[in-house]
Amino acid sequence: METREEILVAIKSIMVEMFEMNAEAIKPEARLYEDLDFDSIDAVDMIVRLKEMTGKAVKAEDFKSARTIGDVVEAVYSMLHD
Repeated sequence: METREEILVAIKSIMVEMFEMNAEAIKPEARLYEDLDFDSIDAVDMIVRLKEMTGKAVKAEDFKSARTIGDVVEAVYSMLHD
């Protein structure tokens, strides 16, 4: 996962696989809580999965300000390119 596009694809696959979300709904502008009905438990599960995929320490604080899928992509991108 090097590019934002690859990160988006990975996030989409996690959300479809773990939360049975509609892949079409998972786009950068989709709001996690309002549009996708994501909750804090889901967020923790996703952070654990991202940690497994990236092999990097993922801190929940890095995702606290994430409101959209695009925000999550940016958080992962900056984490991978630190």
